[in-house]
Amino acid sequence: MIKTWCVGLGMALAGIQNATAQSVFTVVPLGVKGGVDESNLSAYLVAPAGSAEYVCLDAGTVYNGVVRAVARKALPGPAAETIRTRIKGYLVSHAHLDHVAGLLLGAPDDAPKPIYGLPECLATLQNDYFNWRAWPNFGPAGNPPALGKYQLRELTPGPEQALTNTAMSVRTFRLSHGRPFQSAAFLVRSGSSYLLYLGDTGADTVEQTDNLRQLWQVVAPLVQARQLKAIFIETSYANAQPAKQLFGHLTPVLLLQELAVLGQLAGGPGALQGLPIVITHRKPSNESAIQQELRQANTLGVRLVFPEQGRRLRF
Repeated sequence: MIKTWCVGLGMALAGIQNATAQSVFTVVPLGVKGGVDESNLSAYLVAPAGSAEYVCLDAGTVYNGVVRAVARKALPGPAAETIRTRIKGYLVSHAHLDHVAGLLLGAPDDAPKPIYGLPECLATLQNDYFNWRAWPNFGPAGNPPALGKYQLRELTPGPEQALTNTAMSVRTFRLSHGRPFQSAAFLVRSGSSYLLYLGDTGADTVEQTDNLRQLWQVVAPLVQARQLKAIFIETSYANAQPAKQLFGHLTPVLLLQELAVLGQLAGGPGALQGLPIVITHRKPSNESAIQQELRQANTLGVRLVFPEQGRRLRF
């Protein structure tokens, strides 16, 4: 009996080791919610597995998220030093406060590094935040004196661009976040593997665009080839939320409809089986309903992941 137990334990440990060895990306969620709790807003550190050189996907909460991650041993401390040295840049999907507040508040103690985003996003950061009225000018231009701590690097949808001081690159796509406001999706590459992060987005049917379909057409071959390791996508409201009050966000039914489109483009039934779908930007008042509705309606066989602040994920 003891021998059997030891063999079983050995097999289990081997499975854990193999899963770790096969991981391509390490993700540390610094914030996972979609409002109300300012200590836990959208921000995700991502790095190639085995690397400590992260980029931060959105930056709603930074310092408090790193503190939680240090407490959970997902990051080394102290928190301030980790932010300065291990975060090599910020990929900002759009300039709403719940996606940039942590970056702004932490700027005085941060180290020089790039902020990547669409031109209109960077213009908002420079003109509306880094202007000595809302906040000191840590940007490279605008109202003097320009302190120049951050380099604002425009992302052009289409071509892949390298992420400075990391082994990763990114391709950017436009999203509709309550017309006419726009957000962005980031397809991050490490080697031959990819991770897809979407900022806030509405469904094509509600937004009356084809932005998501265009994105799915690009990533469908990566799904087929098993090169896409995870999709991070928002679900802000439960299904009861009226369409006119979505404000450019998704519900469980709308998310699954969009993923079904991706599945069709990637080969039909079963194409998304086991693909990790990380549910971001959950409104706290809707969270339990969102989880229940997604689990009950998940006929696509995707692996639903509900991230927790400070708890490391591997893909």
